[in-house]
Amino acid sequence: MFRYGQNDSNGERFWVTKVFSLQSIQPEAAHYNSTAYLKVQYSSSDSSSDLTLNKRKVILAITLPTTSILILLIIVAILYPQRRRKYKENDEDSEFNQLLSGMPTRFSFEKLRECTEGFSKKLGGGGFGSVFERKLDGERVAVKHLEGARQGKKEFLAEVETIGSIEHINLIKLIGFCAEKSHRLLVYEYMSRGSLDRWIYNRRSNTRFDWSTRCKIILHIAKGLCYLHEGCRREIAHLDIKPQKILLDGNFNAKVADFGLSKLIDRDQSKVMTMMRGTPGYLAPEWLTSQITEKVDVYSFGVVILEIISGRKCIDRSRPEEDVHIIYLLREKAQNNQWIDLIVDNNSDDSVSRQEEVIQMMKLAMWCLQNDSSHRPSMSMVIKVLEGAISVESHIIQSFLNANSIMSVQDNQYLYLVREASILSGPW
Repeated sequence: MFRYGQNDSNGERFWVTKVFSLQSIQPEAAHYNSTAYLKVQYSSSDSSSDLTLNKRKVILAITLPTTSILILLIIVAILYPQRRRKYKENDEDSEFNQLLSGMPTRFSFEKLRECTEGFSKKLGGGGFGSVFERKLDGERVAVKHLEGARQGKKEFLAEVETIGSIEHINLIKLIGFCAEKSHRLLVYEYMSRGSLDRWIYNRRSNTRFDWSTRCKIILHIAKGLCYLHEGCRREIAHLDIKPQKILLDGNFNAKVADFGLSKLIDRDQSKVMTMMRGTPGYLAPEWLTSQITEKVDVYSFGVVILEIISGRKCIDRSRPEEDVHIIYLLREKAQNNQWIDLIVDNNSDDSVSRQEEVIQMMKLAMWCLQNDSSHRPSMSMVIKVLEGAISVESHIIQSFLNANSIMSVQDNQYLYLVREASILSGPW
C-alpha cells in the first residue's frame, strides 16, 4: 500500500514514510492542515474474475483429457470389432490352409457365384443348405451352399476332410470347396439321376427299378459303407444313411454322399460318445445311450433296404396306424408268411420270378436291424450275403421276430429323444 499526504495550506504533497494510525493524530497537535490519500487494492470484481478464470482452467484441464479419452474409446469400439473380425477371418483362412493342404481345390466365393449364375439353378435342398447345378471349368458339377448355423465350421471341416481325403467308386467325389468369410460351399461331381428317394418314393413315375437295378444299388451302398468302416486309416461312421444321401449317375450306379454328420473313430475304440444325430426312422436303438459304433450305419442300411424293396418311406403317417413303421410291417408280414406283400411291385413278373431273392434280401435287412448292435453284421459280411457267398442264419430271423415288445418300448423313448435332443438332418 502506498500512502501520501497533502498540506492544505500550500498544496504541497508528500510521502508518508512511517506507518501510523489516523486515529492517533490529534488535530490540535498538528502544525499543518493535511489530507491523507490512501491507495488500496479493490479486490471484489478482480478476485471474482480471477476465480472464474481459475475455474475455467480447472474445467478445461479436466474436460480436455476426458473428452480425448472418450473419443479414443469410441474409435477403439468402432475399429476393434472390425479388426478382430478381419484377424479372425485371416486366422480361419490360415487354419484352413494348414488343415486342408493337399486337399481338393479351394475356390473363391465370387467364382462359384459367377459359375452358378447367382445360384439360380437349384437341384434340391435340405436342413444344411441348397444344391445348385452348373459347369465349372467345363465340368458339370453340383455346388452345395451351406446355410445357417446348423452346420458350422466344425461340421464343414468334417465333411471336407473326410470326403476330400478318400476316394472310392461308391463314394461321392469332392472336387473342391469354398471357405471365405461366412461362406461355406462344397463342389461335388454331378450325379445326373439325383438322389435315390426321388426314384423309390415316386409311385407316379413311369420309370420303375427292376429287381436287378435295386440289387445293384443296395450292393453299391454296401460297398461304399464298407470302405468307410474298414478301408480307411481311421474308421468313418457316416451317421446319416438314408435314400436322400444316396446319389445315382446316368447308369444308376449309387454313391454315398454328404458327410456333414460323420464321425471319425480310432481303430482301438470299441465305442464313441456323441450326441444324437441323424434322421428319425433310421436311428439305431443304442443312440439312447449316446454310445455308438459304426453299427449304427448298418442299422440305417437295413432300413434303406426295406425302403428300396417296398417303395415306401420308413415312417409313413398317411398309412393306417399298424402300417406306419416299416420295421413293424416287416415283422408282421414275416410272422404271417406274407413276405411278398411288402414288395413295391408284387404283381409284376419280375418280382414274382425273384421271390426267393426278395425274401433273402428281407432277411438280410432283419440281420442289420437287430436291437443289439453286436448281433448285426459288418458291412463286409453284408457284401458276402449280397454276392451269395453266405446266407442269413435262421436264429437271426427268429431273434428279430421275437424283439417286438422290446422294440415298442425303445421306440417310444427313442422318438421322444429324437424330437427333443437330436441334430436332425434334412434332405441332401
